[in-house]
Amino acid sequence: MVRPLSRRHLASYAGARRVASVLQPGIRIATLTVSICKPHSRGRLPRGSPHGGAFRCAALLAQDGGAVSLTDLTLTELAAALARKQTSAREITDAFLDRIEKADSTLHAFTEVYAADARAIADGADRTRSADLPHGKLLGLPTAIKDLCDIKDRVGTTGSRMWAERRATETSATVERLLAAGMVPLGKLHMVEFAFGGWGTNPLMGAPRNPWDLAVHRCAGGSSSGTGVAVAARLAPAGIGSDTGGSVRIPSAFNGLIGLKVTFGRISLHGTGLLSWTLDSIGPMGRSVEDCALLLQTLAGPDVRDPATLHQPADDFVAAVGRPVKGMRVALPDADQLPAFMHAGVVAAWQQAARTFEQLGAVVETVRLPDWYFDLSVPAGTIIASEAFSLHRGWIEDERQPIGPVVRQRVLNAKHFPPAAYAETLRDMHQRRRIFAQWLHPFDAVLLPTVAIPAISLTEIEEMSPIPGYLTRPANYLGLCGLAMPSGFVDGLPVSIQIVGKPYAEATVLALGKAFQDATGFNSRKPDLAALGL
Repeated sequence: MVRPLSRRHLASYAGARRVASVLQPGIRIATLTVSICKPHSRGRLPRGSPHGGAFRCAALLAQDGGAVSLTDLTLTELAAALARKQTSAREITDAFLDRIEKADSTLHAFTEVYAADARAIADGADRTRSADLPHGKLLGLPTAIKDLCDIKDRVGTTGSRMWAERRATETSATVERLLAAGMVPLGKLHMVEFAFGGWGTNPLMGAPRNPWDLAVHRCAGGSSSGTGVAVAARLAPAGIGSDTGGSVRIPSAFNGLIGLKVTFGRISLHGTGLLSWTLDSIGPMGRSVEDCALLLQTLAGPDVRDPATLHQPADDFVAAVGRPVKGMRVALPDADQLPAFMHAGVVAAWQQAARTFEQLGAVVETVRLPDWYFDLSVPAGTIIASEAFSLHRGWIEDERQPIGPVVRQRVLNAKHFPPAAYAETLRDMHQRRRIFAQWLHPFDAVLLPTVAIPAISLTEIEEMSPIPGYLTRPANYLGLCGLAMPSGFVDGLPVSIQIVGKPYAEATVLALGKAFQDATGFNSRKPDLAALGL
């Protein structure tokens, strides 16, 4: 059985961090010992559960116009249902775990599912809510985590078979803050090895399957491939990804999600598996702009263990989604500047999005980006490869280690760079950031497509193609933030726009995104998974 944690420990940040110890059986918390319960028989709740009785197997919630599945609700909607006591954290958690059990053997989103732990934490959240003490909106809500955010004493692979048995020695700041908010971790999610790839493939750990086409194994986008699949397939209401050159935005585009690439330094990278210490960022992925704002509000903030976070401005991201967008100036790059490999359907959806923003009252101005803007994908790659080689040089050249050949080659490419290439690229980056800040100054955001094409089959992928990150890498290089969101569908597959903002202007891109979301409703579409029994 699980012994209840005291309300005092659940009420404070420090106490809530101790709730993380439910993931570590036998750890002592003050004078309490926490042990993990075994999964109970399906359909019944443990005796003494605050919501008692039999589990509502249908996992449905009554709403105006009929019943809706709990797993179809967004994180924000689930929070409202909990606040109204229409459901419980345990019921929500069980609903998602049931869906994972039915679908993940096909979709391959999770590296590990924390079923017993999730139920134990959900039960504790329900006890806290039943006490009617102050608590945050996220208490008792499930999430899933990309497998580069460490949890102490748990396996953390960073997408590599080489680390299939690696046990983390610390817990990442991201997981600490999610647990401090009372969230329920459903498990860890697959990713591209070392987070170095945009298609979402992983030959040794397996590539997650894009849920929008069960007949063909299509790419899920990388490197946060598992997060994209899990959230799109309603195996989790929202999840955590990371973005070094597009790894939140690309899988969000391919899977029809909303994904926020935050400014470098907005969210602590402590305890996170790094690809590039210059460009890495953690970001939320969800099915609504409100969900991304809610998660960002929880994750953002200073952390003395990551000095890059110490000088960020404070903001109320949840309130930002309600800001009016009338009069905001949105830069629309000349279509002639886009690469030749753009899919016509992606371009059409992007241009229609611009018209939508005009209808919403934004001032959309056709402009020419600096001629070098899209060329920035190359120097961004130089920085990523150089820093990845520095981080992984202890094993990347060891052919005995089970490392995927494509990722190995991407990292090893840095060995052949000219001696001064890395230093010169960093110097040029700072100069370009100053120049682009002046160019961007009159505008609130830039509107771009996220990825040039819809998701393709794994058999069509050319691993060295620049396509997946071509439109996303410049924002990382220039230190910007950006919000990817669905802008339509081409042959049943989602396509996406990205709203690119100034450094630390997440509130602005969230406000623009919310207005577009409400005007279009593309985020509410879901893949047909009836073949999986869902």
